Amino acid sequence: MKENQQFQENENEFNENQNIEEAAEQEKAAAEAGTDASSAEEETAGGVDPAQLQSEVQRLQSLADEYQQRALRTQADFDNFRKRTLKEKEDFAKYASSKLITELLPIIDNFDRAISAAGDNAEIESFAKGVSMIFRQLEGVLKAEGLEAMDAVGQPFNPEFHQAIMQVESDEYEEGIVVEEVQKGYMLKDRVLRPAMVKVSM
Repeated sequence: MKENQQFQENENEFNENQNIEEAAEQEKAAAEAGTDASSAEEETAGGVDPAQLQSEVQRLQSLADEYQQRALRTQADFDNFRKRTLKEKEDFAKYASSKLITELLPIIDNFDRAISAAGDNAEIESFAKGVSMIFRQLEGVLKAEGLEAMDAVGQPFNPEFHQAIMQVESDEYEEGIVVEEVQKGYMLKDRVLRPAMVKVSM
């Protein structure tokens, strides 16, 4: 019985010592872990400067904004180029016949003069009618292309449409009015093809 009691006391003492050793090891491990965490925090805090990080973010944001503005300007330039090219193509198609019609205008002038000169001369009346028919046919073709004769007489002088060659006194018109058309002016669609040569009242 005494031996059992001694054995029990020895076993309790052994267990107690073992528990003390385990507690000491756990405490040591915890202390080491704390040291490592503290060291890691110090290393992290010392390796990244918040101000430097903020400065880098601002720099990158500035670059992004600049590239976006460049992209927008490039897109706008391209849109303007596309619209301008389309307008040029439309104008070319619209006024493609202007060169030919300009060269035909003196022929129209001569037709007009010939018909006016024929007047009521009976000897050439039938010939004048034939010429007049050809002239009207030519006018119809040119009108279909957008050619229109200007109506200048009685209109206020406008240098965009009229070319003044003389100023004359007039009892019929006030100053600055076209009183006579020396040569017809023509419009091709909405563009002046040839200004009218006129006399203007003074």
